[in-house]
Amino acid sequence: MVEIDPWGVADIEDYTRLFEEFGISPFKELLDRIEKPHPYMRRGIIVGHRGYEEVLRAMREQNKFAVMSGFMPSGRIHLGGKMVMDEIIWHQRMGGDAFACIADMESHSVRGVSWKECREIGLNEYILSLVALGFDPEKGHIYFQSENKKLRDLAFELGTEANFSEISAIYGFSGDVSISHMTSVLVQNADILQPQILEYGGPKPVVIPVGVDQDPHIRLTRDIASRMRMFRVEQRLDNNQKPYISIREKQAGKEALDEVARRIESPKKVYEMHIDVFGIEESEIDRTMREIEEIVRAVEMEYGGYGFFLPAATYHRFVQGLTGGKMSSSVPESYIALTEPPEEAARKVKQAKTGGRVTVEEQKSLGGLPGECTVYELLMSHLIDEDAHVKEIFEECKTGKRTCKSCKSEAAELMFSFIKRHQEEREMAKEVLKKHELYKQWFR
Repeated sequence: MVEIDPWGVADIEDYTRLFEEFGISPFKELLDRIEKPHPYMRRGIIVGHRGYEEVLRAMREQNKFAVMSGFMPSGRIHLGGKMVMDEIIWHQRMGGDAFACIADMESHSVRGVSWKECREIGLNEYILSLVALGFDPEKGHIYFQSENKKLRDLAFELGTEANFSEISAIYGFSGDVSISHMTSVLVQNADILQPQILEYGGPKPVVIPVGVDQDPHIRLTRDIASRMRMFRVEQRLDNNQKPYISIREKQAGKEALDEVARRIESPKKVYEMHIDVFGIEESEIDRTMREIEEIVRAVEMEYGGYGFFLPAATYHRFVQGLTGGKMSSSVPESYIALTEPPEEAARKVKQAKTGGRVTVEEQKSLGGLPGECTVYELLMSHLIDEDAHVKEIFEECKTGKRTCKSCKSEAAELMFSFIKRHQEEREMAKEVLKKHELYKQWFR
């Protein structure tokens, strides 16, 4: 059994097995439905998803959708965090309302980081890099958890649908886990659902780009979002195996159920606690389901409900540590920070673990192992734009035509240039934020 824990995940080698155990869908099945996929999508770096079809439909039909993810300010921003930022920015450019959270309540409760450090790290490491990479602060939302009253109020409401036993089972909490740590879980659930509250335009599909280790948060939030709904809409089969749709009242009341019935024009039968809708052709079931969901959601909002869509998620591969194994913030040689000197970043690349053979002769005769090479991963994930060049490097490594020395030299040079340029753009981002009414307070 594969175990995943958002605060201490082990290395994951078999993603197929992980998907089977936790019900995550392979992302590659959606690729041909995306007009201009991000390189992470094209290159198999984003490996899985939950419910991303709703987000794709919203993109295609130019309907409202949002993207949201968060960053725990407990250390330096490195390339793993950059991956999440890149995905937020891509979705924002595709038309999504973008939310970026600095999870200072989580950092304070889980890592023991002081509030002052949370603020300094969140601003100087994460927010500046996010904007420097292309996040538009004029159109998006950047916030600290501790400063967001709407978020905390929503977390309190979500807490009515979660209990200690459930959270302990999902996260493996023992009796010595602090109440603040458990509370931070609900705050993260609220982070994920916040883009759907009325202040931000109401219910809409939302995607959360994360590493696979964050899936427990996604699963719990989807469960809580479902429980917060006033109605449950399900597709069923009658005794003749013909489809029909059942709408069951959970906590809305008879008046709201009658209002749903009044708005549905299809043949139906109204009961005391539910409605069955009949006469639906099998080819029309998906379209009819969406239409009825829209009716139910509208009524729910009118009667004081939230009408949440279940949040979607995309999952990217774990970034290998430069020294092999898992990247760790406690091992500086295992990662490249976006704020470290470019010379230091280039040095780390030159000393990184590769997938090469012991000798040059063996490399030429047997070929290398790019799938196990941290340098190839850097080139594929962060440093090369052209897919053709990435493929060329892969093939030349596999056939032994390319040596580790040439790969490291190219990667080190590209990394130096990227870090240097990024740090210049961070300075420009600071000036942009200083002028923005919502964010200039952070620079006083």
